[in-house]
Amino acid sequence: MIEALQFEFFRNALWAGLLVSVACGIVGTLVVLRRIVFLSGGIAHAAYGGIGLGFYLGIDPLLGAVGFSLISALAMGLVELRARQRADTVIGVLWALGMATGIVLIDVTPGYKPDLMSYLFGSILAVPPSYLWLMLALNAVILLFVVLFFKELVASSFDEGYALTRGVPVQAMHLAMVALIALAVVMMMRVVGLIMVIALLTMPAAIAVDWVKDVKMAMVAAGSLSALFVIIGLALSFHLNLTSGATIILVAGTGYLVSLGALRLRGRVRSAQSESPAP
Repeated sequence: MIEALQFEFFRNALWAGLLVSVACGIVGTLVVLRRIVFLSGGIAHAAYGGIGLGFYLGIDPLLGAVGFSLISALAMGLVELRARQRADTVIGVLWALGMATGIVLIDVTPGYKPDLMSYLFGSILAVPPSYLWLMLALNAVILLFVVLFFKELVASSFDEGYALTRGVPVQAMHLAMVALIALAVVMMMRVVGLIMVIALLTMPAAIAVDWVKDVKMAMVAAGSLSALFVIIGLALSFHLNLTSGATIILVAGTGYLVSLGALRLRGRVRSAQSESPAP
């Protein structure tokens, strides 16, 4: 991998992966704790509508994705708050409408039709320096908000009823959470693509939450694992000539399966120790 670092595109890809890992560690941990993985998937896929909107309006598709993702995320967040019994159905509908909107807007855009495979499946090796600055700015927004409202976010994640009694604006925190997910999705779409965003967002966090009980340390662990998966995935894709985004997800998935196996093994060992007679 050392020889790969002589290429600017590979250095940009590495920086992009590391910046994404920050968002994965923070936002992914909160997503896993709040058990809103399906909602996150809906936001990720609806963001495709923003890509189409950007091309149709002649602006940067990523700027379109930011605005469209935020609107879609807030809509889905409100649905989950006010129609809990049918939330999964409505979110699925909004998910499909977002993607369909993006496809239709691209169809009616005059002139050359762009290849959107890089947005669906990622193109981390083609990340331009300007995108790194956008990722840095989005990370700063996420970090600032979580630092300012960490206690409120954690309280509403574990026990909404208790949080309400302590004066925490639970609904506002939920909507803020989905907005953070939207920002994280925009960051990750060029790394692993919208199709696989949810995997990178949740797998490192799921591993961390299983092993680390302190929320702050779980965020650090999730971010570190995400960075490790990205580095290993990039190295393998470079040497084996594989698609980078898919390779990163395969590495993350392997890590998750290994973690599950280790957890089961630990449970069996503890069970055997508790059943063994005392000397």
